[in-house]
Amino acid sequence: MAKRPVYIPNKTCDFPRVIIREIEFKWFPGMSKSQKQKSIESLHSSSHDLGIKYILEISSKSENDLGIKLSAFNLTITTKKQRRSFSVETAFQSSKVFENGGPYCDLLDVTSQQAKKDIRLKESGNLVKFLFFGKEFSSRPKTLFYDWLYINALHQNKELSEKIMDFEAFTDIEFNPQKSLNCQAYSAALYVSLKRTESIDEAIESPESFLKILANEYSKRDGTMPIQGILL
Repeated sequence: MAKRPVYIPNKTCDFPRVIIREIEFKWFPGMSKSQKQKSIESLHSSSHDLGIKYILEISSKSENDLGIKLSAFNLTITTKKQRRSFSVETAFQSSKVFENGGPYCDLLDVTSQQAKKDIRLKESGNLVKFLFFGKEFSSRPKTLFYDWLYINALHQNKELSEKIMDFEAFTDIEFNPQKSLNCQAYSAALYVSLKRTESIDEAIESPESFLKILANEYSKRDGTMPIQGILL
C-alpha cells in the first residue's frame, strides 16, 4: 500500500485554495508505464470510494492525452518579448541560481529530461533564487516560482486551460511529497481554483499580484513567507 495526495480546487476564495487529500491505495511496483498506470487506476479508484470522482492524472504516464499534454515536460510557455517557447520543465531548471553557479540558460535548448538531469543542478551548492528572463524570484515560498511558471504557461494554452475545467481533482503518480516540493497536479488545481473564482487575470498580471493573492495559501501550505519577496 502507498499514499499519495489528490489535489482538489476550492470553488471559493476561501483558504486553502487547493484542498489536499492523502489517499491510501494499492501500489504496483516497477518503472514501466503499464505498472505506473495500474497505480494510477488504483489511486483513482480509492479516491472514487471517498466521493472524489472526476480526476485527471497529470504526467507522462497518464492514460488521458490531456494529462500528458499538461505534464511540465510537455506544457510550453512563450516569453512575451523574445517570443521564445520551451517547456515548463526546461524553463524551471534553467532559471535556478545556486551558490556556485547558474542560471544555466543553455538548458533552454535541450529536452525536458536532459534539463532535469543536468549534473550542474546537483553540484552547484544550495539553491539561492530563480532568474527568468530578467525576473528574479526568491526561493521562498518554496513552490512560488514553479506555480507561477506553470499557471502562466497553462493560461497561454487556451484549449488546454478550457479542457482542464471539466475535472474536479488532479493527481501526479510520480510526485512523492516526502521527496519533492513542486507538483504539476497541485499547480493545475491552483489554476482551476483561480479560474473558478475569477481571480486568474489578476493573478497573472504580475509576480507581485500573484503572491499577493496567494500569500495565505503559501503561508498555510509550507509555513513560510518570502524572506525577500519577489525580486524584480
